[in-house]
Amino acid sequence: MDKTSARSIVFITGAFVSNNCWNEWILYFENEGYSCIAPAWPYKDASAEDLRNRPANDSISLNTIISVTNHFATIINGLPEKPILIGHSLGGLIVQLLLQRQLGVAGIAIHSFPPQGVQRFRLSFLRVIWEAMMLFSSSRQTYMISFLKWKYTIANGMDCELQKQLFYKYAIPESKKIIKDVFKCRTKIDFRKPHTPLLFLAGSDDKTIRPSMNYNNYKKYDSEDSTTSYKNFKGRNHLFFDHPQWKEEADFILYWLQQIQ
Repeated sequence: MDKTSARSIVFITGAFVSNNCWNEWILYFENEGYSCIAPAWPYKDASAEDLRNRPANDSISLNTIISVTNHFATIINGLPEKPILIGHSLGGLIVQLLLQRQLGVAGIAIHSFPPQGVQRFRLSFLRVIWEAMMLFSSSRQTYMISFLKWKYTIANGMDCELQKQLFYKYAIPESKKIIKDVFKCRTKIDFRKPHTPLLFLAGSDDKTIRPSMNYNNYKKYDSEDSTTSYKNFKGRNHLFFDHPQWKEEADFILYWLQQIQ
């Protein structure tokens, strides 16, 4: 089994949410002896409220999957050691892309957006992202998810008051370019290439990235010399931050890391 002694973690945020979503996770892993950072995406280093109040032509609209991946690659290359990478949603896809560049000693892709080569043409998936892609609107403007879409596709199953609270705490505008990039060759993964240990986590109630999409992503990896793992948590939606059982996922990740170290 692959072994790593790394004690640093880089958390990578997904689309539509602020990087403050990792605050509790940072405290959890720091208490376990890890050094943790959760850098903002380019042009997003501000509070969620501030980002929501920016005009639609804000610089966030310039972000692409390549520019954001390169942004994290630059941060990682400036660290004293290769870190463990933990990413959520589109951040999980970025984890996969960074591991392909050999920039992490291990990766955890939580409810990860599927790269090219993994089946993505599920109607439920297309319904969630179609509005954000807005094929016939200007890519020079950002897209802000509505509370209604947040309620039914991101925070489904939660108490309505908690859904509202989390919307104002985390929800931010997103680049249309980066959502469109999901369907382009810029997210291509060489699944036969040996890689450092990689764990996929799914949620049974996730309406954005269904468990089957996460499982297909996991099963695509075809290197016998590499460690690839999968876990589906029951009763979890896409927004696993501030979920009453979020610590169960953190505990499982910690256990998995201990097994490969």
